[in-house]
Amino acid sequence: MTSIAPKRVEQILGNFASQRIVVIGDLMLDRYVYGTVERISPEAPVPVVEVSHERSMPGGAGNVASNIRSLGAAADICAVVGLDAWGEKVLQLLREEGVGTDPLVRTADSPTTVKTRVIAEHQQVVRVDRERRSGWSAGVQEQLVDAALGALDGCTGVILEDYGKGVISQGLVDRVLQKAAASSLVSGLDPKENHSLSASGLTVATPNRRETHLLATGHAPHGRPEVPPLEDQELLRATRILMGKWAARFLAVTLGSHGMLVVQPGESRPLHIPTRAREVYDVSGAGDTVIAACTLSLAAGASPVEAAEIANFAAGVVVGKLGTATCSRAELLQYVHQQEEG
Repeated sequence: MTSIAPKRVEQILGNFASQRIVVIGDLMLDRYVYGTVERISPEAPVPVVEVSHERSMPGGAGNVASNIRSLGAAADICAVVGLDAWGEKVLQLLREEGVGTDPLVRTADSPTTVKTRVIAEHQQVVRVDRERRSGWSAGVQEQLVDAALGALDGCTGVILEDYGKGVISQGLVDRVLQKAAASSLVSGLDPKENHSLSASGLTVATPNRRETHLLATGHAPHGRPEVPPLEDQELLRATRILMGKWAARFLAVTLGSHGMLVVQPGESRPLHIPTRAREVYDVSGAGDTVIAACTLSLAAGASPVEAAEIANFAAGVVVGKLGTATCSRAELLQYVHQQEEG
């Protein structure tokens, strides 16, 4: 049985169409090259992949924006894109999905980040990354801040999506959260484990277990997680530290196959939401779906627990798909009803 009634989910999802969410963060192009392996290369002990087909989709912050559009809301994206063919490709894909790209900053300083995954027999053989890890110039950073602040006018929520590629800086976070608070906007953060930020006044953050530990204590968790999660004292301590650091309205800590912990100030114990996944084929992009569904639900009038429940259902849908994926409003509703019946 679900703890949120399907009728309540339908009510919240019915408000999605009137929301506009701005996604600020690291945009990349996700490429998938599919094929079969029938022999080993005579040149080296590696498989020879005979390519059958390829597909591309927006990744990183682009996948968050894609999830928002798939759930029926409007989305704008503020990011940096290189002046190259890959940049043109990711722009084309975003526009085809109806994502607003006016806040994007184009630059010749850095190539568009591209992640190419070669997959054979439903297994990833290798991933090839094209990126430059250096920071942006002062001029590009200022353009980013101006574009982000301008994009917030008329929106109902903002998501900071940090993949550690340089878009999310402390200066940008400060300015965005200041304006979000002044405009009573819902603000969400999907953090990067090696990029500690001050984010006071945040509405929600969605770190995973490892990110929670590293951002709270500077150290990775010791050993395997305790089951059930409410007995994982090391994790509970890290969530308390992170709540004090960010003063967020709540944390939704994702725990993979163990579901999610909802941590709210003033509550004696977090709430554990069990996983909703039936089968897990690929966790790529599941975190993108969680922050998209959670922030969008809050903007649509959901409580923190309701938003986390809906995000948990949405994650259960996407991990059942291969590759970077999105969850549609219809898929989400169908999944909620299936869980209720089951």
